[in-house]
Amino acid sequence: MTVDVVSDIICPWCYIGKRRLEGAGKLLDRDIDIRWHPFQLNPGMVPEGISRRVYRTAKFGSWEYSQQLDARVAENGRQVGIKFRHDLMQRTPNTFRGHMLLAVGQNLVAERLFAGYFTRGEDVGDPAVLRAIAGECGVEVDLEDPALAEQTRSDEREARESGVQGVPLIRFGGALVSEGAAPEELLAARLRELTIA
Repeated sequence: MTVDVVSDIICPWCYIGKRRLEGAGKLLDRDIDIRWHPFQLNPGMVPEGISRRVYRTAKFGSWEYSQQLDARVAENGRQVGIKFRHDLMQRTPNTFRGHMLLAVGQNLVAERLFAGYFTRGEDVGDPAVLRAIAGECGVEVDLEDPALAEQTRSDEREARESGVQGVPLIRFGGALVSEGAAPEELLAARLRELTIA
């Protein structure tokens, strides 16, 4: 069963959604193959990224409120076996090159990219970090490849033009499964409905 997921590699709910989708597969007794599609939450981010504290304070109005949101994410993460380490996350990166790697590596690198950022505090916008992840996963990628860059831009443009505004957005056979990281029981029920239809 191939499921399409529009996501960003620095979206915590996308990581949680990945785990819940895997859980839905277990409930259905089906292997779920996720096909990842790019969506940058911060398309205007400078290439080198910025301090996470500066970014989150500006986005949410205060660092304290940002930490409350992090606590909510961490609790949801615990329920699916993710130990978020917000204390290790120093930068909010530009994720474009990470999406280039994900386009080439798909599920081979998806978990590693999410874990790198959310549990190890790695800068997944740094080309050296991305090349190291690619090497670990046995994936070859040229992060300077203009054709791959254009394909990644085109895929993201397609998502935006189709009306995607937030992530994760999960589809099966072109039909909407979930906007957001729905609980695995709901994901399983919707996928069952779509496979019967």
